[in-house]
Amino acid sequence: MWCWLTVFHLFVLYDFVHCITLTEVRVPKHTIRGHAVKLECHYDMEGEALYSVKWYKDGREFYRFVPRDDPPGSVFPQPGINVDLANSTSEQVILDPLDLSSSGKYRCEVSAEAPSFQTVSDHGEMMVVVLPDKDPHINGGKPRYQIGDPVQVNCTSGRSKPAVHLAWYINDDPADPGLVKRYEPYITGADRLETSVLGLEFRVKPKHFKRGDMKLKCLATISTVYWKVNEESVEGEKMQKAPTLESRRAMDDSRADRVHGMGGFV
Repeated sequence: MWCWLTVFHLFVLYDFVHCITLTEVRVPKHTIRGHAVKLECHYDMEGEALYSVKWYKDGREFYRFVPRDDPPGSVFPQPGINVDLANSTSEQVILDPLDLSSSGKYRCEVSAEAPSFQTVSDHGEMMVVVLPDKDPHINGGKPRYQIGDPVQVNCTSGRSKPAVHLAWYINDDPADPGLVKRYEPYITGADRLETSVLGLEFRVKPKHFKRGDMKLKCLATISTVYWKVNEESVEGEKMQKAPTLESRRAMDDSRADRVHGMGGFV
């Protein structure tokens, strides 16, 4: 890639120079509270000398790398930013540990030395996740159901940030949206963590039983960083045999006994 360099020195002089380029700025979309994260900024100077690499969070500079400085790395404190300076370089910044206030927009800016003073930048959004303190829990179910019985169950997540996404499955098939009852997550505690609840309501039909059992499964997820399942297997009550059928069998058995007895006198 080419760009124009304009130099003012008694007159305007135009010349061709190579433009520095950012090859990749890597900011994870989701990270976990209490963990460390590596922010990466890779570039090609195209023959230019590096002047500085700067990192910003929500528009405020928090890390600067200037090769000619001693030491080359500098930190500018701000809430939610804990730079591991010993392991941070011109192409990576380590934040350790993370907290909720570490969420935000992170931008890397790379500048060349004189005379070009070219500057390029790019950014990425990062959200810090608080994992649930408990696995999803199913309540309201019964150990046995008959055809026609109502099923009314809830799946409740542990406290987290952001709220856990819940989904119901019946015998490993996603539940019909019309059977699902949604509730707004509720917020508790000074840290304002969220609890998710998802209901499931339907009447039992023959199709719900597979080999005499019905499986109700709740899946809890937060993006790609959290995935948990709770599953309950309930039995279908065995139907009692019809009295008329029992009577007919009794009559047949009695008739057979009489025939057998008569045969003894022949």
